[in-house]
Amino acid sequence: MIVTITPNPSIDRTLVIPPLVRGSLLRVQAVSAEAGGKGINVSRVLATQGHPTVAVAPLSRASASLFAALLGGTVPLEVVQIGGDARINVSLVEADGTVTKVNEPGPPISADDVDRLVGRVAALAPSAQWVVGSGSLPRGAPVDLYRRLARSLPAGVRMAVDADGDALRACIGEPIALLKPNRQELETLAGRPLATLGDVIEAASAVVATGAGCVLVSLGSDGAVVVDSSGVLHAEARIDDVRNTVGAGDALLAGFLAGGARRDDLGRAVAWSVAACRSPGTRVRPVEPRDFDAVVIHSDTAASRRLAA
Repeated sequence: MIVTITPNPSIDRTLVIPPLVRGSLLRVQAVSAEAGGKGINVSRVLATQGHPTVAVAPLSRASASLFAALLGGTVPLEVVQIGGDARINVSLVEADGTVTKVNEPGPPISADDVDRLVGRVAALAPSAQWVVGSGSLPRGAPVDLYRRLARSLPAGVRMAVDADGDALRACIGEPIALLKPNRQELETLAGRPLATLGDVIEAASAVVATGAGCVLVSLGSDGAVVVDSSGVLHAEARIDDVRNTVGAGDALLAGFLAGGARRDDLGRAVAWSVAACRSPGTRVRPVEPRDFDAVVIHSDTAASRRLAA
């Protein structure tokens, strides 16, 4: 089983719109609403593909009822009750796949809320192979929340973290099994631009050298690269039917964990990400053979390759 934690869950509203023009009137062509947040997205992808998972999230009583209705029983949800209602995030999706996101900050949580969240995860952990901390931290949460969660796990249960900024930086130096930054998050961590694939590999290798078991970096249209103490692997997929890139990174992480989070599982991870890009909303459809067919795995890493802007 894979347990996910979403400290700052959201209601994700996706609006399909004509080309975005600032200051103009836009008529929405399609709309959907889903229970969201990065950890919940990971659990939903895992459940869609038949992998046991539980999603843990701090929610008010009203938000918990709404989340349960939106999930429709597809993902087991463990709620740590708090006072504030979940934030609403809006994704504006244009026909060419361009996505503009507007995210609310979400309600604050107290020190007691944090203690109960850590306690709920610790109670579930003995039945898990992986615990995954994903997404931004709400107001009031300590920046080392993910590090604290990792330290609370029993021996044999591995921790994966998908975070940015201070929450990611607080994990450096900890023996966390998997860190999953995107390129921009890794640039912030490294303190410099990462213009080439070689730059990304060098920065990820530096993180592995601090104690992380593995670093999986999502690179948008350039695919993804995984770095561990024994080597590097790069994979990508060129597709011309992108519908929505929201959730592609979460699907990448879910696919990587489902295979066991070894370097050789990168192809599966990218295929799951392709399925996400071909889905109209954050609810990823089941992965199909054509998604795997789109994946190209590079046996030789082209360090000098310049990455898309």
